[in-house]
Amino acid sequence: MKKSWVQFIVFIMILGVAAGSLQNPYTSMYLTDLKEQATISVNGSPLYNEILQAKERMDIPPANAVVDRVWKGIPGYNGIMVDAEESYAKMKGKTFDEEMLVRKEVEPDIQLDDLEPTAVYKGNPNKPMVAFMINVAWGEEYLPDMLQQFKKYNAHATFFLDGSWAKKNPDMVRMIDEEGHEIGNHAYSHPDLKQLSDAAIRKELEDTNQVIEATLDKKPVVFAPPSGSYANNAVKIADELGMQTVLWSVDTVDWKKPAPQALTAKVLENVHAGALILMHPTEPTEKSLEALIRGVEKRGYQLGTVSQVLDSKRVEKR
Repeated sequence: MKKSWVQFIVFIMILGVAAGSLQNPYTSMYLTDLKEQATISVNGSPLYNEILQAKERMDIPPANAVVDRVWKGIPGYNGIMVDAEESYAKMKGKTFDEEMLVRKEVEPDIQLDDLEPTAVYKGNPNKPMVAFMINVAWGEEYLPDMLQQFKKYNAHATFFLDGSWAKKNPDMVRMIDEEGHEIGNHAYSHPDLKQLSDAAIRKELEDTNQVIEATLDKKPVVFAPPSGSYANNAVKIADELGMQTVLWSVDTVDWKKPAPQALTAKVLENVHAGALILMHPTEPTEKSLEALIRGVEKRGYQLGTVSQVLDSKRVEKR
């Protein structure tokens, strides 16, 4: 028992000494001096100065999401910054090497989700990625071959499904999903949303989500209004259901059955960074899809899903 008391008293004394040293002004001054000397040593280093010069030259600030008067919602885009301290620690004792710089993505202060609900027609113009958005209410006979072509090039798209079509074609819905494509909502009966009440619009979107969730156990996060016809009430309802309303900036007009070469030429003449390219499962699209995939990639753009185009993550131009 006496030994326990002795140990307790010694422990209290150790705590008192430690606390005293931390509160000791001479200890604090010593630690501060050490920190200042280290900072002076780094800042005065020719290597560190080279890193700072590279940082000034290479840093790209993030771009905030904005609402454009014409294009509606424009997503933000991550910046990329050189971390000077980490780069110095990595290169310390060596000569400057740009390949060893530590660069980190910096997210914008304002993301697309931070804006008031708004439609989106394209991604950020600085992001070298484009998406094929394939609206499906018919044309299932062309889908297997289209999926094979996507698989051949390890490319993915977003398929916006009409709810009534999805209900009649659950195996095809599962096939699209299993190939890694994104599934979006295209309303249930392909109506003109401008002509519907709020309650009717909500039912169109909810019924489609229910079919897709029952088939895939996944909830769509993107919604494409049939025929591109919508009003702000539809955008708000989609937002309340957790979906971003999406339209397009490049149209294949494939429903008019153009020659595949003409369709390809039109798209590739108009493709741009952040492009959302509208198409349907038609014969001209099926026959031009391979040329479209190759042409887009040849121009330095990556192919992604709509959600990937709209997020703020950086991608490198090819």
